[in-house]
Amino acid sequence: MREKINLSQLAIEFDQVKDWEDKYKKLISLGKELPSFPDELKIEDLKVQGCQSQVWLKADYNNGLVNFRGDSDALIVKGLLALILSVYSNKTPEEILALKPDFLEDLGLKKHLSSNRSNGVLAMIKQIFYYAQAYLLLSKQGQQ
Repeated sequence: MREKINLSQLAIEFDQVKDWEDKYKKLISLGKELPSFPDELKIEDLKVQGCQSQVWLKADYNNGLVNFRGDSDALIVKGLLALILSVYSNKTPEEILALKPDFLEDLGLKKHLSSNRSNGVLAMIKQIFYYAQAYLLLSKQGQQ
């Protein structure tokens, strides 16, 4: 999976892909780059609610940074998850909360997603924001 993604570089990459079918292929390729997600973490507590496909999301907080891991049982959704995780991982809770999901529209993805898939993407991002808010609160209380 990509580390510390540069949104402008990602925009350039997706802008070079004009055909929606090729953007699908790019998303599937991103999904294949996700590190493996252990079966023992595919539990109800880590499942993202509001996704039609099964999506699991785990956050870890170390040295003031939040890192995310996840998986999905659907190829396109797994690619969208990989994209989202690469954008939001390895950031402080404050950085995560400040980064709104406008990048999906900027990449030309939002207009091609079905309403169910768009709702699932928003559910993933909402879960990421919940984690960030929780870690922000813990860090302000001096806990980690």
